[in-house]
Amino acid sequence: MSEKKVSLLEGFKAFLMRGNVIDLAVAVVIGAAFTQIVNSIVKGVINPLVGAFGTKDLEGYSSCLKGPCVTDPKTGEVTEGIRILWGSVLSATLSFLITAAVVYFLMVLPMAKYLARRAAMQAAKEGVQETLEVSELEVLKEIRDTLVAQRGGPTGETRGQDPGRGGQ
Repeated sequence: MSEKKVSLLEGFKAFLMRGNVIDLAVAVVIGAAFTQIVNSIVKGVINPLVGAFGTKDLEGYSSCLKGPCVTDPKTGEVTEGIRILWGSVLSATLSFLITAAVVYFLMVLPMAKYLARRAAMQAAKEGVQETLEVSELEVLKEIRDTLVAQRGGPTGETRGQDPGRGGQ
């Protein structure tokens, strides 16, 4: 039982050279770049549009939970009360929904349609192949029956026997 032990470095190299790891790394990098685009759209377009119905952009919407919120004008921090920044939560939710919609409509849905079309083509191809096999078998049976009829085979011969053996 002399198994060659794989060194730690060789195992790590094999792990990195798998296609899945490289595909995953590409997906993460593309996802990060795509997230920046979506966040820019939300902050630059959607937040001001939502803010047009109010007085400020979406990030600025907040509520005070406990008493009136008093903000220090120098630091901008709340000195009294508890501020809930629900505008930033709404902005993040919109970013998520836009990202999910783009991924679904531009990636998942087309891939699902492609895979369904490919599966249908494969099923049709298998159906044609199966039909050809059945029809070939039927043709061979007809040839066999014709040969047996022409020969006038032995009376004891049954349909399942090989005509070349003469019913034995």
